[in-house]
Amino acid sequence: MCSLVSMTEPLFLLDPDHDDVPVNSDEIHAGWILTLPPHIRRHAVQAMRLQSGDALTLSDGKGLRLRATMVDPEQGTAEVVEFGRAQQPVVRLNLIQALAKNGHDEQAIDMATQIGVDTVIPWQADRSIAKWKAGRTDRKWRQVLEAATEQSRRCWTPELGDCVSSKGIVAICRRACVHGELVIVLHQDATRSWHDIEESIAALSDRCLNDGRTRAITVVVGPEGGISEAEVDAFVGAGAECCVLGTSCARPRPGPWPWRCCPARWDATPSGEYPCGAIAWDAAVVQPGGS
Repeated sequence: MCSLVSMTEPLFLLDPDHDDVPVNSDEIHAGWILTLPPHIRRHAVQAMRLQSGDALTLSDGKGLRLRATMVDPEQGTAEVVEFGRAQQPVVRLNLIQALAKNGHDEQAIDMATQIGVDTVIPWQADRSIAKWKAGRTDRKWRQVLEAATEQSRRCWTPELGDCVSSKGIVAICRRACVHGELVIVLHQDATRSWHDIEESIAALSDRCLNDGRTRAITVVVGPEGGISEAEVDAFVGAGAECCVLGTSCARPRPGPWPWRCCPARWDATPSGEYPCGAIAWDAAVVQPGGS
């Protein structure tokens, strides 16, 4: 098992399908000298200036964590110090993020990855101005998820689901009801607050911890124009919960949902009230007067 990794230790994602590093073999052991793939070597040596003896972490984005020490920066070799594979949580956190213009949706999934989301599902909402372009948009979103995984030093890269329509979300809501899971729609006109549904979240977490069965909490975040009434009615009719995060509104920016979504997943939460509606804000991102 791996010990706790220093938060200053850089993490680099391997691509087992293309990188010539046998991370799935039984040959991995402490003391193993491996040659870093070219893209990691460039990043580690040229961009981050790692030198001989510096520590780094490698991951396949699927739970594997290799702690290593740089041996020869010029040759791009590193020695494995220890390794392990992290288990996925029994309470999974999913984000359904509506497409938004000017890259705001990418910023949202970036922040969501950093706070621990497990699955990201793009949504072509009724009021989405941006359009999903297969082969282009999905590639950009995947790049954002991978970069955010490295930035936050996670060993699990969030899964990227297929782009769904509003009808697809209705189907997700119905499946969640069957499996005893939660779908939470953030909407500025909701009458229930986040505190009103925290009991349901805590109860789901307790069930997962007691029986060991994996369940998901899915949060739906709308586009700049918000979620339409017809969409909200359809989602709630299919079993989703609808809530507002707070009473104050800042300059809107589609963003990650509240850090208090699952107390069992995060120890620290931001102070103060969360803004309202289908759009969430992060105080570290949205400054007074910022865009």
